[in-house]
Amino acid sequence: MSISSPAQPKAGEQAASRHPGLVLAIIVTCQMMVVVDAMAMAVALPKIQAGLHFSATSLSWVLNAYILSYGGLLLLGGRTGDVLGRRRTFTAGVLLFTISSLLGGVATTAGWLLAARALQGVGAAFAAPGAMSLLMTNFAEGPARNRALSAYATIAGLGMAIGMIVSGVLTDIASWRWVLLVNVPLGLAIVVLTPRYVAEPERHPGQIDLPSAATATAGAVALAWAFIHASGSGWSALTFGAIAFGIVALALFVLRQTRVKQPMMPLRLLADRTRTAGLVAMALAMASNFNISLFVPEFLQNVLGYSALRAGLAFLPMALVVFAVARAGRRLLPRFGAYPLILVGIGLCAVGLGWLGALDSRSSYATGMLVPLILIGIGIGMFLMPLTGLILRGVEPRDSGAASGVLQTFQQFGGAIGIAILVTVYGTALRHSPPATAPRTATAHAIAEAFLGGAGFLVLALLSITVAALAGRARRAATPPAA
Repeated sequence: MSISSPAQPKAGEQAASRHPGLVLAIIVTCQMMVVVDAMAMAVALPKIQAGLHFSATSLSWVLNAYILSYGGLLLLGGRTGDVLGRRRTFTAGVLLFTISSLLGGVATTAGWLLAARALQGVGAAFAAPGAMSLLMTNFAEGPARNRALSAYATIAGLGMAIGMIVSGVLTDIASWRWVLLVNVPLGLAIVVLTPRYVAEPERHPGQIDLPSAATATAGAVALAWAFIHASGSGWSALTFGAIAFGIVALALFVLRQTRVKQPMMPLRLLADRTRTAGLVAMALAMASNFNISLFVPEFLQNVLGYSALRAGLAFLPMALVVFAVARAGRRLLPRFGAYPLILVGIGLCAVGLGWLGALDSRSSYATGMLVPLILIGIGIGMFLMPLTGLILRGVEPRDSGAASGVLQTFQQFGGAIGIAILVTVYGTALRHSPPATAPRTATAHAIAEAFLGGAGFLVLALLSITVAALAGRARRAATPPAA
């Protein structure tokens, strides 16, 4: 089943050129909401667990319900914007995101909250792909566009830390519900202002492939559910059945991409070994970053006894470091090249997570967490921009939208599956704690095991980048010099 585009209209007038500051505020606010909400609930999880009676392992679905629907439908959202209109799809996505934020903010049961979070992810998947396209359309190439792109990228890079801080402040001074409800006035403002001030790019005739979106999302959800189920119930036949279903669904998605005329994920993008290795590294790195967002707040609150506000503010040094290093990276990249920055950055993140893996119930924030979080912040600020550039390097104009969608999909799926696997590590360690172990001690040990698992992901990411570097060197050696 597919949906064909209507007749292609002319490009909208550049009304935005008269209000560039307002247009940038609209687009960046949307990006901030989408990125921040991926992890903003993490600091609020202990209070959500107490209020809505989640189990320790099922609690991660408050994050995963959003991440999986967001990541699973990103390709569909991007394709829908191409066919039906970027501004129209962007506005509809923000409206759905806003309504579901309201529904989540008034949730009275665990199932209600998870359904609202999944619906939020659907809205984000239709809003986020259009944000970059609208930015490119509404800002002329040159200094104006560069400044807009810099603001957009800064918000994306700081999303995790901003989410932690905002969540902590709102949860402590009001309620965890306000982490969701704060989106409502922001979202409504975007919905009202976008049609008036943001110009509409041209549509591209084509089809929307719904079966591909269904199989990709079903496969990722099944795999995530299997790992999280294993963390609480062990490796049962049901767990292995879900893993098998997930693998088959993803295989069907890939098979369909080879047969449809207008694939959601053109497989030619993965024919480049450097790009594929970079995407794998990005997925592994995001799995590790989402691990930090989930387990650092839990350690601070459930082991060290921090309030939600203090737990959120504990991410402030990391946020400042990410911002400073990311800005410095623009000057470092031409001097050192992409691969050294990526390898050193991911390496620093691995060292930081390995350090966090030594935490126990006697650790403190100042002596056991501050320095590794700063190291991780330096690493994120160092590797994220050059790795993104490496993945998108050499993409033909016809594939630019698809390549961006594939990148974001790998990021979100990597984070979702990574959380599921590390929750399994955490749950298994918790289940196998000696009976006489104090709950606080057992929790600290289980979280430390999850941090070590995250460091293992980053080691694999380093190996993947090494493959990318070797592939790039081999390609350059095989290319004859210009006459």
